[in-house]
Amino acid sequence: MRILLDTHLVLWWLANSPSLSEQARTLISSPESTVFVSAVSHWEIWLKASLGKLRLPPDFAARLATESFESLPLTAAQTQQIASLPWHHRDPFDRMLIAQAQSENLILLTADEVVTLYGDFVRLVR
Repeated sequence: MRILLDTHLVLWWLANSPSLSEQARTLISSPESTVFVSAVSHWEIWLKASLGKLRLPPDFAARLATESFESLPLTAAQTQQIASLPWHHRDPFDRMLIAQAQSENLILLTADEVVTLYGDFVRLVR
């Protein structure tokens, strides 16, 4: 399974947070899963950290680098796809992740129920 993690799941995974469901842990850690973290999530994390809305441990970047996650760059074609998305969700970061998952045929894992309105490529994990 090819999985794109929503930003909050990346943070919960790295923090070993109890907010991350057992279902999510199983999918992320499965040897059959290729797990992607988008440049969009990196952008969101570092932006929120710089605004003081998110506190990261000092070794955050190093811990993320030790994971076997694949990096997913944001392409111009993916940004164009955002224009065709219905406005179920207003968060620009989530909309970019949705467009990436659609265009790359990835399963988007999220704990955000609103994101599931975009289709069966979104998997709600709670």
